[in-house]
Amino acid sequence: MSNFLTLSKTDPMNFTINNLFTDNLEADPVLENSRRQVIQGYYSFVTPKQTKQPQLLHVSDEMLEELGISREEAQSEKFLRLFSGNSVLENTAPYAMVYGGHQFGNWAGQLGDGRAINLFEIDHNDKHWALQLKGAGETPYSRTADGLAVLRSSIREYLMSEAMYHLGVPTTRALSLSLTGDQVLRDVMYDGNAEYEQGAVVCRVAESFLRFGNFQILTARDDKAGLKKLVDFTLKNFYKELGSPSKETYLAFFKEVTDRTLDMIINWQRVGFVHGVMNTDNMSILGLTIDYGPYGWLEGFEWGWTPNTTDRQHKRYRFGNQPNIGLWNLYQLANALFPLIEEADGLEEILDSYKTNYAVKSLDMMASKLGIEHATDADLKLIADFENCLQLSETDMTIIFRTLSNFKKDNSIDGINLIRDAFYIPEEINAEKQAQWKQWFRDYSQRLQADSRSDEARQQAMNSVNPKYVLRNYMAQLAINDAEKGNYKLIDTFYNMLKKPYEDQSEYEEWFAKRPDWARDKVGCSMLSCSS
Repeated sequence: MSNFLTLSKTDPMNFTINNLFTDNLEADPVLENSRRQVIQGYYSFVTPKQTKQPQLLHVSDEMLEELGISREEAQSEKFLRLFSGNSVLENTAPYAMVYGGHQFGNWAGQLGDGRAINLFEIDHNDKHWALQLKGAGETPYSRTADGLAVLRSSIREYLMSEAMYHLGVPTTRALSLSLTGDQVLRDVMYDGNAEYEQGAVVCRVAESFLRFGNFQILTARDDKAGLKKLVDFTLKNFYKELGSPSKETYLAFFKEVTDRTLDMIINWQRVGFVHGVMNTDNMSILGLTIDYGPYGWLEGFEWGWTPNTTDRQHKRYRFGNQPNIGLWNLYQLANALFPLIEEADGLEEILDSYKTNYAVKSLDMMASKLGIEHATDADLKLIADFENCLQLSETDMTIIFRTLSNFKKDNSIDGINLIRDAFYIPEEINAEKQAQWKQWFRDYSQRLQADSRSDEARQQAMNSVNPKYVLRNYMAQLAINDAEKGNYKLIDTFYNMLKKPYEDQSEYEEWFAKRPDWARDKVGCSMLSCSS
């Protein structure tokens, strides 16, 4: 059977093919799909790997609508084969992009789409989408890996990318999750204990998957002409409001990327998301959360927590350091764009603005989480004192902020009782720690009384920025455990619950709870590797 589907621009799925990337940028002239250094081109043509027995596990109904695919079409053999990598549209040529990057602070040279294969790009309802398979086989950039993905990591990416969208965090999206029917060998903790696992593929979707590293690799190769072509392509198609290419426009472009990156990270801090591997090749040029690998959810509030076992020693990508790493990565992007601008002052001014804007946006974000109106620098002490209280004993971030919205500003006495369920070890809150909390609640009450909002209005505002339901690490692991046994119910439960993370959903109340003790140190819940 041919692996090509006959599909015109008026096919039943209503795809209007518009392959901007491959139509406007040159391909690697070497067609052999072998692991190698790619000297020319922006991408290499590759074909997804045929799999033994593909099975569709879940589809995002929202992304079906965004792409113009009906539910009936999503249940077809054509859909399954296409989005599991077993068929290729006749008028398209799948490819993997080349890019470089800094990994854990060190220049790693050529990286590229090692287990991602871009299928095609489409336009629908005045939106542009690129569709990409993760885990569909090796590419020239796979290095020593096989280009495949396993079920556990695929469930994590599928659920989290859709959950982040509904949390209001800029992110790539996910269309589908499929089993391949193949077995994949993985050493989960890199300790020499490799085992076979079920293979899986996620179809992820974004306006573009361009990363900082796409630009870095060109500058590293001293390819100024190639760099200019890629930047001009990005401006024309994704930043068209900035105008025609010029040094001024390139600076404006860098400023917009800087602002988007900061907004993304502020949102990460707001909800308690820790990316885990903020290498420059994992930074989207559109300011999207991209590459859900060893990410984790902050449960106990801890500035120094990282979910990535590879990062455990130095904790470069810890929760509290994400804003700093965002700035460090932007410095590397500035270096990559410098050949087109040839003046450091403008770039440095934009980088300095990141620091200033972070201070302002961080204050506004924390004030909104605490229900403070019209925050000023005078509120910084109240916020710092609250964060110090959070670290007196392990305190659940999601629960305490959500519960705090029930606080009555004229009744500070009940504050400590209100938040008691957020403490993982309540008996640790001794008299001294209680006194510190009680003093904070008195200060908090006094500050809220200076605002004009009623308790009810403040509660509504706080609940719009402090989610009740998030994809906690142990919840994702429960879904994985069930799925590995052939039970996919929890995937659907969490998918639907996380569509409305800020709403009180009585049918899901059991998931508004602290991490259970069994998950504290369990692999997959607290410890994750880059294969996760």
